[in-house]
Amino acid sequence: MSVSRRHLLSLAAASAALPAFAETKPVLRAPRLKPGDTLGLISPAHATYEREPFQIATEALQALGFKVKPGLHLRARHGHLAGTDAQRAEDINRFFADDGVQGLIALTGGSGGTRILPAIDYAQIRRTPKFFGGFSDLTALVNAIHQQTGLITFHSPTALSQWNGFSVEHFKALVMQAGTPLLKNPTGELGEHLVQTNDRIQTIRGGRARGRLVGGNLAVLTAMAGSAYWPDFRGAILFLEDINEYIYRVDRMLSTLRLTGALGQVAGVVLGQFTKCEPGEGYGALTLDELFDEYFLPLNVPVYRGAMIGHIRRKFTVPVGALAEIDADAGTLQLLEPSVS
Repeated sequence: MSVSRRHLLSLAAASAALPAFAETKPVLRAPRLKPGDTLGLISPAHATYEREPFQIATEALQALGFKVKPGLHLRARHGHLAGTDAQRAEDINRFFADDGVQGLIALTGGSGGTRILPAIDYAQIRRTPKFFGGFSDLTALVNAIHQQTGLITFHSPTALSQWNGFSVEHFKALVMQAGTPLLKNPTGELGEHLVQTNDRIQTIRGGRARGRLVGGNLAVLTAMAGSAYWPDFRGAILFLEDINEYIYRVDRMLSTLRLTGALGQVAGVVLGQFTKCEPGEGYGALTLDELFDEYFLPLNVPVYRGAMIGHIRRKFTVPVGALAEIDADAGTLQLLEPSVS
């Protein structure tokens, strides 16, 4: 038997060994973005107080090849929020209904996205599916929109993120080229060290599984528990990240995921970066290692930690709702279908 035939047979056998994946709802895809398309710039959460961030965000999107249309209420402010709930939702609804706008991207995150979920026109989104992207507090909207409409949305850089080569490459591959890339941390970047010290992967439980991607920021995701916008975790690949949370709070949020039954339903877990998540004051705390072992090892599903997802300079774009295969031994996510049409 030829080497190539043995290779194909081994791949087929490996695929057959994966747990069966069953669809739970129809999936909707937005048209891919093209150079010259117009992005609607929205601010669904925190207000931005200076002029320069608006300029930087606009120039960055233009450098990516897009035209930029600012939301009517982009510069509004209501306390710490970028306008009232009605104003922030109106910008989203207006852009989805605007034939001259091909996609929507958030200026920045912050907090407040959960407040506007009931005011989003999900029927309009189903009629006119478009690219929708952002991360951090945008976890609420990217999951809610997918849950309510079936549209694949994107846990992506915001307009004010650092659009370095790594982030741009992954964004374009998914959103503009309709690719199915392997999401894998870079290896061999030693710098002045003998071994790689940054962007390392840790396997918590090995194995492979397939499922549709759900998740994002842990704090925002758990704040949606019990609502109509709560993702469907059945057979899903769950990805999580967070920033500036004491470990006891991470513990409490993971406990919420377990109490809702969500953790018991997933097919695999990808843990991104938990940036500046440290012990609080008091008698001490579990480490993140201990916490993740306690919550995820009993699930008996593939789990790995360290993916380039989260509040970091270089980040993956992750399509919420797309079918992917996790390989926890290799520390990779292989996308199995295009996320846009």
